[in-house]
Amino acid sequence: MATDTTTVHVALSERSYDIEIGPRLLPEAGRFIVERTGCSHAVVVTDSNVESLHGQRVVESLERAGIRVDIATVPAGESTKSTSHVDELWRLMLEFAADRKSIVAAVGGGVVGDLAGFIAATYGRGIRFVQIPTTLLAQVDSSVGGKVGINLPGAKNMVGAFWQPAAVLIDTDVLNTLPLREYRSGLAEVVKYGVILDSDFFKYLEDHIDGLNNREPSVMRHIVARCCELKAQVVSADEREETGLRAVLNYGHTFCHAIEAETGYGTYLHGEAVAIGMLCASRLAEAMGRIDAELTRRQHALLEALGLPLTVPDVDHDVLIRAMQKDKKTEHGKLRFVLPTCLGHVELVSGVPADLVRAALAG
Repeated sequence: MATDTTTVHVALSERSYDIEIGPRLLPEAGRFIVERTGCSHAVVVTDSNVESLHGQRVVESLERAGIRVDIATVPAGESTKSTSHVDELWRLMLEFAADRKSIVAAVGGGVVGDLAGFIAATYGRGIRFVQIPTTLLAQVDSSVGGKVGINLPGAKNMVGAFWQPAAVLIDTDVLNTLPLREYRSGLAEVVKYGVILDSDFFKYLEDHIDGLNNREPSVMRHIVARCCELKAQVVSADEREETGLRAVLNYGHTFCHAIEAETGYGTYLHGEAVAIGMLCASRLAEAMGRIDAELTRRQHALLEALGLPLTVPDVDHDVLIRAMQKDKKTEHGKLRFVLPTCLGHVELVSGVPADLVRAALAG
């Protein structure tokens, strides 16, 4: 690998793996995958937006490495994370003569990674897969940690598994090909890491707004690597969300998932809904006396400077609250939220009164 790459190790005993981060890595995908899996057959899962941009480059790299390659291209968009597309991909895996020695290579954003990972977790009772994320949001969040799955109508990510990748390859150069809205969406998850785990990183983001908005390569490499390091620490300590530690990664997501579900998946990009959700969660924490107004103000200012939406959509608040009660963090119908106590630290809070949630949605 080039000298300007960073390796982040995810320590999970026999399921441990490396994340390789840096520029010009897509042409190295074949060698990278052979070194880490020794496979002779790969099924590349990508989407209609990414296939010609990056998917074919990965296919060519795999073929140069002597791997037999099949490609499955799904429609772009959140609605692809569905049972119908899972069924279609399972059938394609059979047609491709995939077996327990094959690997799945997910080349795309979070939707592709979640869907392809779910296929890998379930086909043949589980085969290996490699994440090659091509959006900022997937690079800093969804490609790391082994959460894979699909949506049910009205309940995001309700069907899935914990299935760790064999490796993650992150080419930061691909961020230059992202549409502005997609790029900004990923920045919301970057901001999230600063709020929940690292106040110094949050300050770095505040100090590098121009670099973030201009996609400066050194800034890109730093934020991707730091987010991966932070997530790797959490995942290593609580792989399957059994201690509650991993739940901190869902800051803003209870509001976010309700917004996504009730506006129709795809109306808001995931990171856009996360940005709105984080501000709602911060206002909720403020109302409960857990933080002061300054923390909410700083989040608002940073998210605004990065061009993210900040306003709750015009959806009946009781409808949103009912959607939140379907959230995976809900226990016995009681609402639970990840809420800050200070910059860099959050906690999972149970039994939050609905009237305070309603007030947080109202702004």
